[in-house]
Amino acid sequence: MVNCSNMVIYPIVYTVFILFIIHSSPANSESINAHRTMKQPSRNQSNAFLKLSTLIVLIDIELPECIDLCWVDMAVAVKMVTKQNLLTYIYLLVYISLSSGVILYNKWVLSTLYFNFPFPITLTMIHMAFSGAVAFLLIRVLKVVSPIKMTFHIYATCVVPISAFFAASLWFGNTAYLYISVAFIQMLKALMPVATFLVAVICGTEKLRCDIFLNMVLVSVGVVISSYGEIHFNVIGTVYQVTGIIAEALRLVLTQVLLQKKGLTLNPITSLYYIAPCSFVFLFVPWYILEKPEMEDPHMQFNFWIFFSNALCALALNLSTFLVIGRTGAVTIRVAGVLKDWTLITLSTVIFPESKITGLNVMGYAIALSGVVFYNYLKVRDVGTSQLQSIQDESAKELQTENKAGNVGNKEETSWNDSVSDTHSDEESPLISSRIAYFGRKPA
Repeated sequence: MVNCSNMVIYPIVYTVFILFIIHSSPANSESINAHRTMKQPSRNQSNAFLKLSTLIVLIDIELPECIDLCWVDMAVAVKMVTKQNLLTYIYLLVYISLSSGVILYNKWVLSTLYFNFPFPITLTMIHMAFSGAVAFLLIRVLKVVSPIKMTFHIYATCVVPISAFFAASLWFGNTAYLYISVAFIQMLKALMPVATFLVAVICGTEKLRCDIFLNMVLVSVGVVISSYGEIHFNVIGTVYQVTGIIAEALRLVLTQVLLQKKGLTLNPITSLYYIAPCSFVFLFVPWYILEKPEMEDPHMQFNFWIFFSNALCALALNLSTFLVIGRTGAVTIRVAGVLKDWTLITLSTVIFPESKITGLNVMGYAIALSGVVFYNYLKVRDVGTSQLQSIQDESAKELQTENKAGNVGNKEETSWNDSVSDTHSDEESPLISSRIAYFGRKPA
């Protein structure tokens, strides 16, 4: 057996370091916007600005590999810890706590060894009904969030298929709790980037890149090793969980393909408002066939406060995700997810003693996790590269505009000298010259 208390040391150090890099990075959106709103520089200043912008973003891209730079700027980094950053870390802590709590709570409710409510579809329907009702209250009554313009065509062609895969992912994912441990479920969830990447390639939203493909192979090998080391391996539970992962990958890609291409963006509240009721309808048919007959047992227990608090935790998780993404970004959520997974694996072995972790489990999951971490790094690098390219393109355009304006100014000076000796010079020429000299320059 493995001492689980030592399993969180590495992910804590890694997560804190990456979060520090993200928040102290100079190449964030604010700094890039600041570059774009600068006044027109001279030619030498433009060249210097271009080189400086390139250096800044390159440092941001390569900084995770240059760990020694952190020690050089440690004194500066300490001063950068502000109240706003502290609030961000509090939100992250709340998100990790709620995410772990909801998973452990669902396992406790569904497990036959504890609360003994083995009806995952019913539990999911309770979540959907409660979340949809609260979202309706926030949008239509309290007007905390404004609804988007939703036509029947968009709802039928976009929201309905997304809701179907969302319902399937929750159904299969919750059903897996009946057969396999929370720790093993989290290890299988390392396949999520693999499934998402493959579905995105099939749908044409991602290109098949060699580096990402090899990375996905590494993740898959790690999960296979971890599965081989699982003591209580269950084929049915594994199939349910993998099917749920595939359904979730399809939902994510469909959200990108169907909604984003139509210019629609859904935050967690509006997502629940439109998707939760439709998912409830999709879950009703399998519930009526599979679970309703078994729930007619008079000895079945139903505690209102248990299910109310469980649904409340699930809703709070969605709201915390909205707050964290709004304050930090999706990249930070990914990094925080690494710490959450290790924490959840450790806690599950403490709360549920029947969950056992072997050395092969840890080794396989460490291999898979290294692949996930590198995949996240590639995504961050791609974002940084695109930002760098946009800065270079804009700086080059500004430099080209200034050169054109300078050439026009030289021609203007020559024509003005000639016009002094010309008695038939046009009275409009000074106005034309001033207009040409102004052409291409940004207003102060």
